[in-house]
Amino acid sequence: MELKVCHLYPEVLNLYGDRGNIRCLTKRLAWRGIDCRVDTMKIGEKRNLADYDLFFIGGGQDFEQEVLLADLKSGKDKEITAAIEDGKTFLCICGGYQMMGHYYETYEGVKCEFLGAVDFYTVGGKERMIDNYAFTCTDSAGGSTVVGYENHSGQTFLGSGVEPLGKVLRGCGNNGKDGTEGCHYKNVFGSYSHGPVLPKNPAFADFLLTTALKRKYGSADLAPLSDDFENTAHESVLKKVLSDQVR
Repeated sequence: MELKVCHLYPEVLNLYGDRGNIRCLTKRLAWRGIDCRVDTMKIGEKRNLADYDLFFIGGGQDFEQEVLLADLKSGKDKEITAAIEDGKTFLCICGGYQMMGHYYETYEGVKCEFLGAVDFYTVGGKERMIDNYAFTCTDSAGGSTVVGYENHSGQTFLGSGVEPLGKVLRGCGNNGKDGTEGCHYKNVFGSYSHGPVLPKNPAFADFLLTTALKRKYGSADLAPLSDDFENTAHESVLKKVLSDQVR
């Protein structure tokens, strides 16, 4: 078995150590004896995106998103949309999550058109939503509880046919209003969870790997791992979040 992973724009989209998600996925595969090849796609680079099984795009500053749009709209947007519709697995964090939607409209009313690969939109709020937080994934997204760190002013609203990734236990999530966090469309999983999110949420990490392997091979039976350190970190953050001991 082998998974081919494409890390989109790591040179500019790497807030809060988001590239740690790639390290987590590759380690969890290696510990099980599963091969993994990771390629990056930077601004100006060309890749045949149809060759990859799993994609990751992290978060960045607003001005970095604007720089990326010109590169994406050189034809890569169509390739990404095709990969999504083909059932490839995507993990999209914060700014990378927002870019999968139709547009971002700033608090001042300036609209920036995004990829439109998934039916949702984001509007800028006056206040930032910043804190550790927790949410429970829907059953279709694995059902695990996830802890992470959110820092965004954008308020995301999902369209028809797009499920939330989960329900907020404590924090703001998509918009601080409807109790939803992230998005789930086909095998696209978007979230505002920095951290990086996967190292302290091993169940969610394995769900993503299983999803990608099933798409490629038809089945996937991942051998269990110890995860003692990962679960200790997870429970420590979850306890603080749920007990209101959050900065």
